[in-house]
Parts: sequence; structure tokens; C-alpha cells
Amino acid sequence: MEDSPSSEFSSLPLHPALLQAVASLNYERMTPIQALSLPPMLAQRDVIGQARTGSGKTAAYGLGLLSRIDPELNKVQALVLCPTRELADQIAKEIRRLARCLPNIKLTILSGGIDKRPQLASLEHDPHIVVGMAGRVQEHLALGTLKLDHLKVLVLDEADRMLDSDFEEATREIVLQAPKTRQTLFFSATFPESVRALSHKLQKQPLEVTVDTAAAAPEVQQHFYSVDPERRLTALAHLLSVHRPESALVFCHTKRDAQDVERQLAQRGFSVLGLHGDIEQRERDEVLERFANGSCRVLVATDVAARGLDIKTLAAVISYELPSDADVHVHRVGRTGRAGSSGLALHLCSPREGERLAAIEQRLGIQIKLQKLPMTALSPDRPLPATVVTLCIDGGRRDKLRPGDVLGALTGEAGLVKEAIGKINTYDTRTYVAIDKKLAKRALQRLREGKIKGKNFRVRPIGWDG
Repeated sequence: MEDSPSSEFSSLPLHPALLQAVASLNYERMTPIQALSLPPMLAQRDVIGQARTGSGKTAAYGLGLLSRIDPELNKVQALVLCPTRELADQIAKEIRRLARCLPNIKLTILSGGIDKRPQLASLEHDPHIVVGMAGRVQEHLALGTLKLDHLKVLVLDEADRMLDSDFEEATREIVLQAPKTRQTLFFSATFPESVRALSHKLQKQPLEVTVDTAAAAPEVQQHFYSVDPERRLTALAHLLSVHRPESALVFCHTKRDAQDVERQLAQRGFSVLGLHGDIEQRERDEVLERFANGSCRVLVATDVAARGLDIKTLAAVISYELPSDADVHVHRVGRTGRAGSSGLALHLCSPREGERLAAIEQRLGIQIKLQKLPMTALSPDRPLPATVVTLCIDGGRRDKLRPGDVLGALTGEAGLVKEAIGKINTYDTRTYVAIDKKLAKRALQRLREGKIKGKNFRVRPIGWDG
């Protein structure tokens, strides 16, 4: 496919307010997926966009759908469907950033796993844009609290996941309730043939745009290691001890494997958490906060549970076993080495995984050289400790609490230096703040005794007993 003639956003027929927002976000030039998909989207064509994680897909379709919104029409005009609550939050955040210079654009998130009442209140005054999970969107359609009569753009993010066995029925039912005149956009890192076949039923002569789908960016180092199945956990601990990544995402096939690996790494002293289908949404949120802010160094997850994670500075990904689908391998590796940073991808492979290795070789068009680990003389474990602790403040946006208010309380009354304070993330009812472990006890005591913005809030540590 030919390159777009220009990579400047100003070359596109975008609303001046969108160009102003793009400039304010320091998006200087379009990424390849943006340069190739935005012109046809702005021409109101259906598009299939395939690009690796972190390539700018959300901004691409975000600008596309915002170009279609009429702020004067208080009806749902754009709907984005995605598989996880985390991804819904990330998409909404990016679209809101892109819409910052447009007047009175209202966006509502419809996620499962949380109370429906605030969503009902939000839908009483029709939003312009809805970002949601298929099951919850389906519920609101059935209740009549969500109507798609004026829908102009429908987006399926992680379209391969939205059209697999877990979500296909709900997604197709939603599509059937959308006007036939809509524009339909599919975006994902991988597109199996089964999804392409479905796209022809749900889209109108879609233009397929494929870029940046190599197994890894040049900045990613990939290594494949042969391992005896019974020594797999020891090999994993060895790789973590030797490479010592700031953050590592370990992929397992099953929920049981993920739980087992998490438990055994914890017993060996590693700072580790697990992400799988058995944990409640609140706990899942806290696990992701701790991993993203550095108060947990290793996250063990299944491919399904890791969908929608957007950790921009992930140092390493490790395949505890090779995936059975070569496209999943591409998806795993694409999570590290993003935005020009270096990345590391390590893969354990037992003799019985020969067919999987061959499929990956065919997908990448290369011959993979398996390296041997010195299993008879592995170095002792050198666990990765976390140097940061996460504190949770039971107050958020609804309390008019902002990150700056928390920072002010910590550097003011609590007397902490700014360098001891890490990420501060504010949500509707909670705020998470990362604190240097050596100063966490003092910060916790001062926050509990003092006030933030003139109010007392409950504050608790997560996963740390002091």
C-alpha cells in the first residue's frame, strides 16, 4: 500500500478545533496507521485498520468519529465497543483529550462490573459519544435507556476479540440495532480470517489498512529459550533475576497456570501480582494501578485478561509458554518497546511446543534459534523488590479532588519532597498515589491526620502492611 502523501495533521480536512487539540497534545506528525486510515475515514468510508499495540489507533478513529459529531444534536452519534473496562477508560480518556477544544461534547462510559445507576443518570441527557462493553451496552439498549437512532459511527476496538466466541452474539445484536447508514470501523492488532469474513457482513466495502504488524519494533530484543517443562518456573525466575526488568508482563495459557506462577514467584520473594478472570473488578483495578505505578514489578496474566492493558513503558514481556496462535505472539511482543523506548521479549519453549514455534517462524518469515539456559547451574534467585507503595484515597472526581490537590497535601502538610511522589491517578470515587516505600508510613500518617482540600478522606495502603 502506498504511503500517504503527507504525515502532517494539517494536511487533513479536520475541524480547526481538532487541529488545535492535536497541536496542544504535541502530536506533531501522524503515525503510519493514522496517515493511512484517517483520509478514508474522513471520507466516510468503512475501514479495517490493523496495527500493533501503541501505534496510535485510538487517536486515528477518535479524530475520525469526532469529525462526524454535531455538538448541537444531543443524541448518541458515535459508539465504540471494546472488550474490557480498562480499555474503555483509556479510549474515553484519549477521545476526551482530542475533543478538548470542541464545544460541549459529552461522552459516557458504559462498562460492566460496576453499578449501573450512575450510567442511567448519565444517559438521561443523551451523550454524543458512548464507549462501552458489549454486554452492558446491550443491557441499556434492552432497557431503552440507550438509543442508536442517530448513530453515525460505530467502532469495534480489539475487533478480533469483539467478534470471537465471548462477545460475538452481543456485538452482532448491537450492530443490527444501529442504522444501516452508519460508518463502521474495525481496529485491532490481529485479524483472523473468521473476523474478516464477518466484516463483510457488518461493513460496506471496507478499505483494509495494514501497517506496523511486524513481530516487534526494531527496539525490541527477542530471545527464545528451550526449557524442560518441569523446570519452567525455575527458568522464569532465572530470567527475571538476570535481566531485572523494571516491569515484566508474564503470559500464561490458562487461569490456573497464571495463579500457580503468581503463587510460586511470590514464594520466591518476587514482587508479583496476577490478573485473571476470578478477581473482582475493584481488585483488578488495584492490581493494574500497582503494576502501572511500579509498586508491583511482575504481572502474571492470561492473554484474555491482559486485553485492553495500556502500559506505555513496559520493560519486558515473557511467554511462560508459546501461544498456540502466531498472531497472539505478535500481540504479546507488541506490548513492549513502544513510543521509541527499548523493549525485551523472552519466550520459554519446551520440546512439545515445536509446532507453535514453527507457526511463529512462518508468521515472522525467519528462522528462530533456540538458546539453552544453563539449567544445571542456574544463578540463585535475585527477586525484584518494589521500591514504591500505593496509597488509596477514598475520594475522587466526584469530590472535586484533583492530582494537584493530593500533591499539594503531600508536599505541604506531609512535608514530602516532590521526587518521593510517583503517579497520581484520580477516578470518580478513588485516587491512587505512588509513594517512595521509605516515606510511605509518614505519608500515610500525615494524610490520615490532615486534610486534602479542606476535607478528611479515608486513606489506606494497598498490598503493604508497613
